[in-house]
Parts: sequence; structure tokens; C-alpha cells
Amino acid sequence: MIEKLIDKANSNQKAEKYVRRLLENAPLSLIYKTFRKKDIKVNGHWIKKDHILMEGDTLRIYITEAQLAEFQKPREAIKAPLQYPIVYEDENILVVDKPSGLLVIGDDKETRNTLARKVLDFLYYKGEFDPENHSFVPSPAHRLDRNTAGLVVFGKTNEALSELTRLFKERDDIHKKYLAIVVGSTDQEGTINKPLKKDSNTGLVTVCPIEKGGKTAITKYKTLTICGGFSLIEVELLTGRTHQIRAHMASIGHPIIGDGKYGDFNLNREIKAKYGWSNQFLHAYKMSFKHPLPPLDYLAGKEFESKLGEEESKLLQTFFGTPKIFYE
Repeated sequence: MIEKLIDKANSNQKAEKYVRRLLENAPLSLIYKTFRKKDIKVNGHWIKKDHILMEGDTLRIYITEAQLAEFQKPREAIKAPLQYPIVYEDENILVVDKPSGLLVIGDDKETRNTLARKVLDFLYYKGEFDPENHSFVPSPAHRLDRNTAGLVVFGKTNEALSELTRLFKERDDIHKKYLAIVVGSTDQEGTINKPLKKDSNTGLVTVCPIEKGGKTAITKYKTLTICGGFSLIEVELLTGRTHQIRAHMASIGHPIIGDGKYGDFNLNREIKAKYGWSNQFLHAYKMSFKHPLPPLDYLAGKEFESKLGEEESKLLQTFFGTPKIFYE
């Protein structure tokens, strides 16, 4: 059994996130199974994975000694430069431009080739992380889908990660904007307020009433340009549900092009054949800080932006010419 007293730095975050960092080498399937089997408790009570930990809570994880020894082995790391663009870095945070096709955090099928691992390799290379002797593992404060490109921010210290986690949870003092190409002509602007629920078996997210298990999900968008039956939109999330933008846009009849789960599959095949494009066109291109608390208060007013990749830019110009937004 593992027993941990939750301190201030690790409070106000989901139990799943804390347990995944604690058991950093454990397969996700085993962590989720441990939650389902009610082998994770807080203050003596079984909790679900989205339970919010509070300062002073006692967390207990009931696993075997053999499992514990395996999961607490030193994290594998290889000294290596980071092959992806660094948008910003200081002693507290690292903002990386993630390409499409790369997982942020590993899953049951892929644990090594992830952005989180590559960042640890980079910090090991710089002498800022030692896999053999560490009390804190630098980690991403949020995730992007594998096939969504753009900005991902890492906390390099426990205090910085804790504040980033709070910012992404409360969403008042950090804003993320996405670019997407969707099917059809969208309204000039709109707000989609539809609860979403994820099917744990299929991984698909659908619109579902709150009383049937759906969770509040709100997405805002504005249209930047329309041409040839497609719209380029800027999207902002007011909540952070899995696949939220993809599921919401599909729910109003404007799926993202190239989306293999929620898209127009026949049209996706046509676009692939004609333009060679097969990924969902969704890019987390802008992140701004309003009034973060210490130790990140110096980031107030800062904004970071991700440049579109060569293939994204080419497709964008093919569909819409040269949108003004990228060249102001």
C-alpha cells in the first residue's frame, strides 16, 4: 500500500493526475482498473478518478509490494536535445510546439515516444533533471490529442506545475485558442453549450444530458473566413472536456476536416485523395496569461503563439488563400 499526505503544492488537482505522476511507470489500464476496483481511497473513502484532492487529505493506493517496486523504478531518460520548437522557457515553465501525431503522455500502446518523455530527455541533457535521483518529475499541465498540433506547457518545478494546474482548472487567468478548418459555412460567431460524456469502452465522446452522466461543456468560436464549402474558425474552450472541440463542432454539423472519429468520413477520403491531407486540422495556436499567482505572476500579460507547420500552411492557403490573421 502507498499512503500519501496531500500537501499544498499537490492540492486542487484531480486524483487521476496525481496518481499517474506517483506511479509514473504504471500502465494507464492498471491505474484505471485500480480506481474501478475501489483500491484508491481518500480519508478512508473510495474516490473516482476525477476527485479533487485537497490539502491535508490522506490518499491510500492498495497495490502489492511487487507492483510498487516496479512502478517506482527510476524513470528512463536519455540525454538528448529537444527536436521540437521551444516557444518559451525559463526556470519554471517550458512551452513546446507539439507536432501532430505525437502523444503528450503515453498510453498502453506507446510509452516511450511521447512529448513528456522527450522533454525529460531534454532536461536531463541540460542537467535540470536526474532520473536516478528526483523528488519531482517535470510534467505537462494539460494535454492535446495525438493529432492536434500546437502549444503544450510543462511545469519544471512542483510549485510551477501546481499553479499551472490551477490555471487550467479555473480557466479565468489562462486562455487557449485553437484554429480549425471545418466543413460548411459557420455562423460569424457562436457558443456551443452541450454536455458531453465519454464512453469508456469506445473512447468516443457524445452529447449527453447532465442527468444521464453528461458533464458541462462550453465552446466558443468565431469565423475567420469561408471559402468553397469550408470555414476557418478560431475556437476557445470555456471548459476542458475530452475531444470537446471535435465533438461540439460535429454536433452542430460542422465537423473538423480529417477527423477520423467525429468527421465526415467520405469527405475526409476525398480531401486525402486530392490534397494528401489525412489529419484533423486542429491547432492550439495561442496561449495567454492574465493574472497568474506566484511563482508565475511574472507571466501576467504574456502571450505565446505557435506557427503552423509547412503542410498546414500549404493546405490553408489552398483552401482560403492567405488569411489576414497570420500576417498582421
